Amino acid sequence: MTGALTVSAIQYQPREGGVASNVPEHVRLIEDADSHGARLVIFPELSLTGYDLPLLQNADEWIVPGDARLSAVREICRRTGVTAVVGAALREANGTPRLASVVVHPDGSEEAGLKTHLHGEEAAMFTAGPGPAVLELDGWKVALAICFDAAHPVHSDIAAGSGADLYAVSALYTQGEGTRLGLHLGARAMDNRMYTLLANLGGQTPLGPSCGLSGFWGPDGLVMQHAAGTGTEVVTAVLRRGALQRYRHPAM
Repeated sequence: MTGALTVSAIQYQPREGGVASNVPEHVRLIEDADSHGARLVIFPELSLTGYDLPLLQNADEWIVPGDARLSAVREICRRTGVTAVVGAALREANGTPRLASVVVHPDGSEEAGLKTHLHGEEAAMFTAGPGPAVLELDGWKVALAICFDAAHPVHSDIAAGSGADLYAVSALYTQGEGTRLGLHLGARAMDNRMYTLLANLGGQTPLGPSCGLSGFWGPDGLVMQHAAGTGTEVVTAVLRRGALQRYRHPAM
């Protein structure tokens, strides 16, 4: 890992209307994050539709690899040099349904992180992924997690074993779950001596109002910064190599 990495966690309140309504807002927020110097932008779980599982009965609300509806996201990433991670229901080329974090790189290439620990109604709609995807950006390794993945220490342990410097969680935590959220993100950071990030869905959701608190935790497990409210907000942090070196064992 080299230097510093500037990252934006997007707390996002989805608009009604599914993918078509939310793509333009994603573009706007990527542009906002770029103005703050971000090289990586992380959106919440199912950010393109909101956590509205009945909506996903409509096949049009699923995206597919290379989906033309994400062309504006690809273009803003190309123009700014930002790598963006958006939350979506993804149907793979072979038809497998996934709850995914879709990564859009500036060169137009795409990859996906897949939710490993499905729960509730998700288990009937999606196929679980094999484990955390790890991106490489500017010499940093970034592991992707989706919501309940962060409640399972083994998920972040695997990420750390792959050399992850940042564990980026796209999620929905609702009102009353702030303490749980803080324990998950803080423990994953401290146990593995890496940064953690939360991008939480904002506003009113089908599971209740969001508790907000999107932001960053340092490798000591302490909060660095988080969103002030519960609506849409861009939270940006500069992650520095020195903090990791201070807390990591020399053998790591």
